Amino acid sequence: MTPQYLLAADVGGTKTEIAYGSIEGGKLSILVRRIYASQEHATLESIIDDFAAGLEAGGHGVPGSVGCLAVAGPVESHSASLTNLPWQIESGALATRYGLCAARLINDFEAVGYGLAHLAPEELLNLQPGERMVHGPCVALGAGTGLGVALLTYRAGRYRVHPSEAGHMDFAPADAMQDDLLACLRRELGHVSYERVLSGSGLVRVFRFVLESGYGLPSTALEEAMQSEDPAGAISRYGVEGKDPLAARALDLFVRAYGAYAGNMALTVLAHGGVYVAGGIAPKIAAKLQDGRFIAAFVDKGRFKDLLATIPVDVVMNPAVGLYGAFEVASQAAADAAS
Repeated sequence: MTPQYLLAADVGGTKTEIAYGSIEGGKLSILVRRIYASQEHATLESIIDDFAAGLEAGGHGVPGSVGCLAVAGPVESHSASLTNLPWQIESGALATRYGLCAARLINDFEAVGYGLAHLAPEELLNLQPGERMVHGPCVALGAGTGLGVALLTYRAGRYRVHPSEAGHMDFAPADAMQDDLLACLRRELGHVSYERVLSGSGLVRVFRFVLESGYGLPSTALEEAMQSEDPAGAISRYGVEGKDPLAARALDLFVRAYGAYAGNMALTVLAHGGVYVAGGIAPKIAAKLQDGRFIAAFVDKGRFKDLLATIPVDVVMNPAVGLYGAFEVASQAAADAAS
C-alpha cells in the first residue's frame, strides 16, 4: 500500500508548529517537525514556504499531500482570521499554492479535542479523579496567547469535537477580589471577556492589578526578568517557585479564576467524560494547579458543588496535542479523498 503523506500545523499567536508525516495502514509516522515564532513572520505562507524548502532539501515534498491547519481563531466557510495575529487564511488558496490534494482548516481547540485520543496516560496530570463516564461529554480548554475551548460528544462510535469561541464570553467574578479586578479591567478595556484574564497578556493584567491595589512591590529580580523575557512567563515562574510574593499572589488569583471558568464550562455539557486543561500556560504552572485552589474554585458552584466533584479534571502536559489532532483530521481528509 502506498503511504499517504500529511501536512499538519498548529498555528497560534505565539508559535506555529508544523510537521510532515505519512500514514500507512492507519499508523502515523512524523518525518519532519519544526516550530516557528509566529510574530516573526508576516504571513503563514512565509512559514510554510520555509518549511517546504527544508522538506525539498531532505528529499520530501508538500505537493500531493493532504493538509490540516489548526488555527487560533474562528473558522467559517473554509477561511479563518487569527484572533491575535493579522493573518487571513483560506484553505482553497493554500491547496492551490502548495499542490495539496486537500486542505482543511479547523479551530486550534477543535484540534486539541481530536488530539486527546492520541495522548498516553503519563501525558495527563490528574487534578480531580472524579467518576469518569465512558463516552461521556468532555471539555477541552486552555489559556495561552488566547483562551480556547472545545466541547466533545460521543456519537456513532467516536468523539465529535465542537469548536467554540467561549473564551470571549463575559468575565464573571467569583469573589470580592475578582469584583475589583473586573472593575479595573472594565475601566481599561470596556468589555472584559475571560480571555482578557485567562491568557498570557491576562496574567500580566492580573499582576498589574495586584500591584496597583497595594498588595506589595515586585522584587528587582522579577522586574528585570519581565524586561528581558516574556513577562507572563516570568510572573509564572517566580510565582510557582515562590521567589516573589507579588507574583505568587497574582498567580493565585489567576488560578482561582481559571478553576471557576473550567467549572462553568463543565456545567455547559455536564462533562462526565472529563475536563482537559490544555494550552501553553497550564503545564508551566502545574504545581500551582495542584495546590487545591483550582479545584476549590472549580467545584464552588453552590447547589452543584457535589456534581462538580464527580467530574474528572486533567492537565494536558504534552504541548503537541493540537498537532496530533491536526494530523488526525488530515488523515480523515485523506481517507475521504481516497474514497
